[in-house]
Order: sequence, then C-alpha cells, then structure tokens
Amino acid sequence: MTLAAQGIDTGDTAWLLAATALVLLMTPGLALFYGGMVRTKSVLNMLMMSFVSIALVTVVWLAAGYSLAFSEDSFAGLIGGLEHAGFEGLGPDSVHGTVPTLLFATFQLTFAIITAALISGAIADRAKFAAWLVFVPVWALLVYVPVAHWVWGPGGWVLDKLGALDFAGGLPVEITSGASGLALALVLGPRLGFKKDAMRPHNLPMVVLGAGLLWFGWFGFNAGSALGANGLAAAAFLNTLAAGCTGLLGWLFVEQKRDGHPTTLGAASGAVAGLVAITPSCGSVSLLGALVVGLAAGVVCSYAVGWKFRLNYDDSLDVVGVHLVGGVIGTLLIGVFAEKAMTGGTEGLLYGGGLGQLGRQLVAVVAVGAYAFAVTYGIGKVIDRVMGFRADEEHEHTGLDLTVHAETAYDHGVLGHGAPVSASTVPSAQKAKTT
Repeated sequence: MTLAAQGIDTGDTAWLLAATALVLLMTPGLALFYGGMVRTKSVLNMLMMSFVSIALVTVVWLAAGYSLAFSEDSFAGLIGGLEHAGFEGLGPDSVHGTVPTLLFATFQLTFAIITAALISGAIADRAKFAAWLVFVPVWALLVYVPVAHWVWGPGGWVLDKLGALDFAGGLPVEITSGASGLALALVLGPRLGFKKDAMRPHNLPMVVLGAGLLWFGWFGFNAGSALGANGLAAAAFLNTLAAGCTGLLGWLFVEQKRDGHPTTLGAASGAVAGLVAITPSCGSVSLLGALVVGLAAGVVCSYAVGWKFRLNYDDSLDVVGVHLVGGVIGTLLIGVFAEKAMTGGTEGLLYGGGLGQLGRQLVAVVAVGAYAFAVTYGIGKVIDRVMGFRADEEHEHTGLDLTVHAETAYDHGVLGHGAPVSASTVPSAQKAKTT
C-alpha cells in the first residue's frame, strides 16, 4: 500500500470517506451479531466489548500504531518507525496516493478496531471487563500493528520480500483475530456448562441484523481497499457480494444434508464465512473465483465450528471456525485463482502460475497465525497472572450484565443506576431471567 503522492483526487477521496464510515459501522454491526448469539445475561457485556474497542484502539493508533504500521520500515521488514507518532508531520495537505493521508490513516484505523473486537467472540460470557480494557491496547500494539506492517506497510516482509498477496485483510484481520481468539480461549478455559448446557443464541433477529450491517460495511472494507473510485473497487465490490451469497448457500446446504434443516443462524454465519474468505482475495480473483471462494468457505466453516467440541476448546461464538478457517481458505485460494487481469501480473495455479504463489500464501498464513497465537497467548497469560482474566464463577453464573455493568438488556429499571450488584442482592425473579 505504499504509493507515491499524486495529488488529491476528489472522487477517490469521496469514496474512501464513505468506505471509512462503512467499515466503522461494522463494529456496531459485530456487536449486534455477537450480542444476539449470547444468552440474555451477557448481551450488554458483549456489546460493550465491541464498543469500548473503538475507543481503545483509536487512542493506540493515534499515539503510535499508525506510525509503526505505515511508516518506512525500520527493521528487517518487521516494523515501521515513529516519525508519525501522534500523527506528527501529517496535515490536511499530506497525500497518500490520490487521497489525504489523514483519511488513509483513519480508514486503516477502522480495520484495527474491528480486528480487536472480533476476538471478544471467542471469550464471550466469561472474561473480566477490566482485563479486556488492558488487553485490547496491548494486543493492538504488539500483534495487529506489526502484522499490518508486514502485509501492507512500506518494506513489510510479507508483501515486499515474500510476495504473498492480501488485498483487504485476510492476514492482519481474519487470521490474526482467529488465531488470537483461539489463544485467549485456551488461556481462559471453557464456560461453565460447556458441552453440558444448551447455550443457544437468545435473539436470532438481532444476529441477522448484525450480519446485515456487517455485509453492508464489508463493501467499504473490500472495495474501499482499492483506495479509489475505479474499476478495481467495482470488481472487489461485486466479488464481495458474490462470495457472501455462495457462502450462505454452502452453509445451508451442509445443514440440510447433515441436520435435515437449514437454520437462520446458519444463513447468517455462512454469509459471514463467505465474506471473510473473499476479503484477502477480492482484488485478485475473477467473479468465478469469488463464487468458488465463498462456497468453499461456507461448506468448510460449517464443519469447522464443530471442532471445538471434539478438541475441547471453547470458542464461544465461532471466531476460530469462521474467521481463522475462512481467512486461511481465502488467503490460500489466491494461489489457485489469482488472475493477471486483477493482480497486474501474478497468476494462480489454475491459470498457469504454478505452485509458487500458493507456497508464498501458505508461508504467510503459517507465519501470521503462529505469531498472533504465540504473542496473544503470552499477553493473556501475563494479564491473567497479574489481575485475573477469567470472571468470577459467581459473576459468570449470574451474568456479566448485572454483575459488571449493573444493568440488563431487557429489564432496565429493576436496579437503581450505579447500584452495587452481587448474586446475593439480585432479586430471585431477576436471577431466573438471567440464567
């Protein structure tokens, strides 16, 4: 994403302004998607984990994150410098390609925000909110920022040295969040009643609304990554729509064949799986490739979400099964379906490019996944040792909405605002509603 300054183009700028707003909207959409999937006693906590990520990541990004990710490389393709810390040297006249640098930096900020928020789904119902407040900024600085530099920053080793392709975030967003979610799920352990109690989504219309907002925002996510109002943006836009559709259909096909009935949750999850997979490849594959990428993700991810029961890790809201697995599928399939007309030169295996590009994509997937998992696991363990990352058993049983936030999603007014809450002070009728 290193571009020489060419002067501001008003059309490109207008599109990127809209795309930035669309991507920011994805985080509230994710909050609703996740909020509908949890039980009634943890809805607000789930919403809060996403919303607070907007504020925390923004502060980190403005202070040092953007500079470390997108300044000129300072060490072996691994990290940028601090010349733009605090947005030093950036003003209204600064230009990145054909758009203002301040806009480009804000667009990239929205990617960092939703990546952090995605991780919360893996530890739903059982994480201390205070620990989450510490985790998010540390994780953004130590995990997201370096990976973003590797893939998109000037001199980053994944793009400039390895030659792997990632148009809109399969590596920094999807694989990083999925691998990090798995690490935190292992640090915290499974929820109370995992594999014993029914933990069904409490509000499927909310899930579908969240998925719809995510899909809407994803057009900014993918088509906006063209950084201009041009044909590549149009192709990425269409590929995004197509993959979301085949992902949805693929998931429903599996459910019908395996379970005898297609579900609303399956439709929402399948669409998201297709969108996840097309994220890295939307600017590299043709429409036919996009249809296949989405279908492959819908089918494979529908099986992958069940791995947690066999392997005994509690990925509460299927961050691993959808985002990690879907991100791997989409990133690897670039090596199969990449077309010269889209990439400007690189071709995948299906179009005569040989195994080279597929191998480069595989190296990038393994390196990014391993780094994100290892560093996140370390951060989680340190926080757990210092302040505890897992919520108290009493709080988890009663519900984090009441015990942490002193409010509930559907019974406002039962408790006075700001009143201290514990399991012993919650009315018996209220307890029954939160379980």
